[in-house]
Amino acid sequence: MKQIKRFLSAWLLITVLAFTGSAPSYAQQGKTQAQPAQESVRSVVAKQAALVSEFEVNGLKVLLKRREGSSTVAAGLFIRGGSTNINAQNAGIETLMLSAATEATTNFPRAKMRTELSRMGTVIGSSSNNDYSVLSLGTTRMQFDRSWQIFTDVVLRPAFTNEDVSLVQKRMIVSLSDDTDSPDVYLQKLQERVAYAGHPYVNSTSGTPESIGKLTPDDLRRYHTKLMETSRLLLVMVGDLNPNEVRDLVAASFGKLPRGTYKAENVPALAFDKSTVEVTPRELPTNYIQGLFTAPSLTSPDIYAMRVASSLLRDRVFEEVRVKRNLSYAPDAFLRTQAANVGGLYVTAVDANQSIRVMLNEIARLQSQPVSADDIHAVIAQYLTTYYLGQETNAAQAGELAQYELIGGGWRNSVDFLEKLSAVTPGDIQRVTQKYMRHIRFVVLGNPRSVDPNIFTGEAG
Repeated sequence: MKQIKRFLSAWLLITVLAFTGSAPSYAQQGKTQAQPAQESVRSVVAKQAALVSEFEVNGLKVLLKRREGSSTVAAGLFIRGGSTNINAQNAGIETLMLSAATEATTNFPRAKMRTELSRMGTVIGSSSNNDYSVLSLGTTRMQFDRSWQIFTDVVLRPAFTNEDVSLVQKRMIVSLSDDTDSPDVYLQKLQERVAYAGHPYVNSTSGTPESIGKLTPDDLRRYHTKLMETSRLLLVMVGDLNPNEVRDLVAASFGKLPRGTYKAENVPALAFDKSTVEVTPRELPTNYIQGLFTAPSLTSPDIYAMRVASSLLRDRVFEEVRVKRNLSYAPDAFLRTQAANVGGLYVTAVDANQSIRVMLNEIARLQSQPVSADDIHAVIAQYLTTYYLGQETNAAQAGELAQYELIGGGWRNSVDFLEKLSAVTPGDIQRVTQKYMRHIRFVVLGNPRSVDPNIFTGEAG
């Protein structure tokens, strides 16, 4: 274990330095590993924070992370609110509006926009989740100026023609209508109904075939007008850009938007008072199973220990369920990043009862038996290496900054967590697993006869 820890810690250091733009050459790596004290965790955190500029333009908060020498630029205009912006009747309107906006604008009709974007290799897209949505831009530094013109036109002057809206609408309805065809997709839908009942998240930002089908171009125009106020928006940019020049660009494009009076609602935490299991019959070769438990938000001090605990549980579940018993090909334990957060278990297995019994036993072991400090250090190193490898692109870094700014207590927490993870103790692991990994809401898609509710709810002898 000590050898694993040393290897992962050395690789983590190289990865973190690469992420901050100061990675050594392969010829220097041996020297870097031999002298890790030269780059302390605190200095890495300070270096990351120093790359970010923040300022406001007419109430619009802007975060700019400058990566000198980067050949690409990523930008995202984020809209606060997510599920709290919608209701059961208009669910999906934000997703439809953003997707239709990227089809054509007043100054760039469909054919012209596609020709220009293709010529430059620029991508403009959109996405939504429970907490916020985004219009995104990805381009090269050389093509940034023209790409920015098109991007701002998408934001401010979408065409919403009948043809464009109808095209996107039909595409979304087809996608939503075949959700039950994929067991994994259907499982997530079933899980959301159980876990989010009575919560704002129950109104899916994807909508339903019925809610999407009722929306008109005029509905989208009214909704767009409602959202285009700077109090609702956050602009994040990552690339080799000058802060003063960016400020001028933002003022010229978004500076005349109304400020509005929007104030983000505090999304209520999820609360599960007991373990449950709901089975949806489906003739399948195996059972698809997922269970959710409540988890700390990104703003909670518990999130750091919970990340380590979830990684430990994932590794142990894989070892016990797949490697030792061959009960499932891909068992998993996970932790999400939502304002009202959850973690959980996932497995596909013919023997549902034995698989869940083993997974629940691993939770009980984490709750009752202290984890060694060496195991914690190794898991932290592995977690951070994977994390920073996933943050190599400008787009990923823009998304991370936005996530923490919107629901994580501020963008600085996206770099400060490195120190806080390293402070997690064995006692912290036991405390958070006892506090959160309980009252699991299970859903099963498969054979009802293969499910013993007493095992799933932890009541079996």
